[in-house]
Amino acid sequence: MTIMPTKSSPIIARPKRPPPVLICGKCLSKIDGGKKIKQALKAELKQAAAAHGGKRPKLVTTGCLGICPKRAVVTASAATLARGEYVLVGDRPEVGEAAALLTPVAK
Repeated sequence: MTIMPTKSSPIIARPKRPPPVLICGKCLSKIDGGKKIKQALKAELKQAAAAHGGKRPKLVTTGCLGICPKRAVVTASAATLARGEYVLVGDRPEVGEAAALLTPVAK
């Protein structure tokens, strides 16, 4: 009989970069101008990070997030998921407001 050593507790890593922002790849492919929305969101996140003097969160394209709205792209971040919310972006003018909702306010 082999005696297994007791498991150690998991290691927690806290990166310097803020938590990532998730964007649904399926929604991006279905909506007209999806690539432009992704580029605009990335630019808005970069601007917001520069204003606060930090790094921008990574924009991660995921598989389907399961909401599937018509004529919108589903996005989420750690801040919105903690509240049980997703942010729907319909077109380019909504990107600025969406970026503000997706990034937590630094204190």
